[in-house]
Amino acid sequence: MPVNPSSSEPAPIALPKTSESNQLLRIRHSMSHVLAMAVQKLFPQAQVTIGPWTESGFYYDFDNPDPFTEADLKAIKKEMGKIIGRRLPLERIEVSRNEAEARIKAQNEPYKLEILAGIQEPISLYTLGEEWWDLCAGPHVANTSELNPKAFELESVAGAYWRGDETKAQLQRIYGTAWETAEQLAEHKRRKEEAKRRDHRRLGTDLNLFSIEDEAGAGLVFWHPRGARMRLLIEDFWRQAHFAAGYELLYTPHVADISLWKTSGHLDFYAESMFGPMQVDERQYQLKPMNCPFHVLTYASTLRSYRELPIRWAELGTVYRYERPGVMHGLMRVRGFTQDDAHVFCLPEQISDEILRILDLTEEILSTFDFKTYEINLSTRPEKSIGEDAVWELATQGLIEALDRKGWAYKIDEGGGAFYGPKIDLKIEDAIGRMWQCSTIQLDFNLPERFELEYVAADGSRMRPIMIHRAIFGSLERFFGIMTENYAGDFPFWLAPEQIRLLPVTDEVMPYAEQLLEQLKAAGIRATLDLSGERLGKLIRNGEQMKIPLLGVIGAKEAETGAVSLRSRREGELGSVAVANLLAAAVTANAERAAGLGLPAVPTPGQ
Repeated sequence: MPVNPSSSEPAPIALPKTSESNQLLRIRHSMSHVLAMAVQKLFPQAQVTIGPWTESGFYYDFDNPDPFTEADLKAIKKEMGKIIGRRLPLERIEVSRNEAEARIKAQNEPYKLEILAGIQEPISLYTLGEEWWDLCAGPHVANTSELNPKAFELESVAGAYWRGDETKAQLQRIYGTAWETAEQLAEHKRRKEEAKRRDHRRLGTDLNLFSIEDEAGAGLVFWHPRGARMRLLIEDFWRQAHFAAGYELLYTPHVADISLWKTSGHLDFYAESMFGPMQVDERQYQLKPMNCPFHVLTYASTLRSYRELPIRWAELGTVYRYERPGVMHGLMRVRGFTQDDAHVFCLPEQISDEILRILDLTEEILSTFDFKTYEINLSTRPEKSIGEDAVWELATQGLIEALDRKGWAYKIDEGGGAFYGPKIDLKIEDAIGRMWQCSTIQLDFNLPERFELEYVAADGSRMRPIMIHRAIFGSLERFFGIMTENYAGDFPFWLAPEQIRLLPVTDEVMPYAEQLLEQLKAAGIRATLDLSGERLGKLIRNGEQMKIPLLGVIGAKEAETGAVSLRSRREGELGSVAVANLLAAAVTANAERAAGLGLPAVPTPGQ
């Protein structure tokens, strides 16, 4: 797992995941029922809706006349502790629809009636002692004595719409977390605090990397010069890696005639996530939510031979999708973003080799940013799908074979594939143990069929190519946010927007500092000169707050000897370093995309 070498924080301990621990699932599901019982005891007018478990805890949605306050949460938690201490049994009961309806009407719970309408028989409910019950499929612990009163916490209250529909009632969602031990809860809290410290939204402001301006509209990113410099470095690395891997680049429009989106199927299946059309010269145009149809049209622009395949095309294509106001979040969920899209058109027998090439390229790119621990899922054919069985089998086996050849462990998600083909999803683990959905590899039999793509086979017949969709970052914006949090804003030397800041101690050394600045810039080093005239201590503090990898102090001695006194965020005090050595080390670090310079600290006298 990548860990910042300069960080003194303790390494995270392994916390069990709900998806891996059946007992943890039962604890959290049961705790949501305890929460609901406590709320309705303290607030009799509150109506319950749904209360599932999550990967880190649980929540319950309530319709309550008054907003819940921090004081309310404390009272609710105290009441939950009392309920747990009563050692109440949780029992499953199967009832008829009529009996369930009668129970609900007796309690005047309209939300439960709506939930009941969507449940098929047999209908199960869970009782909590003899006082409280809810429609539920379980599972739960057998008794509240299995719940640790020192291993749960109520964390926050947020707004939520009933059924996620903005036109329906607004509810209050109480979030909680629950664990098996108090130590696990403490570790969870530590990670939450660490996540706040690493929040990319705060760091984006503090380090002057990007902003989202309300005046321009929600979910639209403004890249500031420092962030734009980093984005350019990432894009240049991405392009060079793709050229080396046998890809060619495409640039495609941002809009297209609406008929294109009808042919691709997006207008039928994706309309809610698309912005509305615009009228131009008696034709309707649509902002693109995907790059895929453009690459398909490029393929179809001429008849292809089997000898040309595989064709590998990549594009950093900006797309636009409508996201609801409540779900947008910094760079993680925006309305305009750049996908690192690529599409491979290949023969059926080339699938395994092409997937392996993609996996190799994925590892190369992600590991450059210190993401080296992955979770892989292979999703197979769902019930509702298109394409022949033989093609699905060939495609799925191609993915499995590639993963086996790569030597990566993976889980199979039976029936979890898209309707148009099987897929591989890759999650990356960050420095504090969080998993982020990142790369996706999808096989597609749908678009080649919709657009009637063909190649001329060896026997002269016309055949459909296999189309592979692939994104490694997912989107530049989201990856930038994940990367910023992974590094806590302390970016490696090769990626830092400002690599070295020169700190002149007196005006007399300014000519030397300016000369050194020009030498560094000429060598491709991103260097600046602090002209604020502050005291040295303040200059150093300012540089540290901006997380600049190197601070170069220049006094009379350095000016006289042609050196600079270096202070490295990652390597500590490096002492006085000759300019020639600094230039050579910095150029090498940039070329090798290194975390730091690798210069040894200069020994002090007597060492």
